[in-house]
Amino acid sequence: MASPDDTPRTLRWLLWLAGTLSLGLGIVGIVVPGLPTTPFVLLAAACYAKASPRLHGWLRSHRFFGPMVRDWEAHRSLTRRTKRFAQVTMLVMVSLSAWGLRDRPVLLAVMLVAAAVGVWVVARIPTRQP
Repeated sequence: MASPDDTPRTLRWLLWLAGTLSLGLGIVGIVVPGLPTTPFVLLAAACYAKASPRLHGWLRSHRFFGPMVRDWEAHRSLTRRTKRFAQVTMLVMVSLSAWGLRDRPVLLAVMLVAAAVGVWVVARIPTRQP
């Protein structure tokens, strides 16, 4: 992996911006049904690794996000338990939201499509034994 010093300044700025937006989406994904947190946090870590060692280190040592980032960087996969937890949590939250949106078919459809994409993204992450 190229060090941040080897990366052109403009590219580092764009990677910082992409990492920050991705981290923001990951944080929003904690409370928005169907929007996955893990892939966005991992993308943020990858961007920060090339753009800002300080932010990458902060993300790696974060109380909530750090374990998933360190685990991903060490193994490039998730355990079946982690994937199942993420998908079940998304499905539970989507089900609760679907009940509240049952009278708004367009919003319900958008949410269900977003949820399907979220479950699919998590399913595509490689699985490893615990």
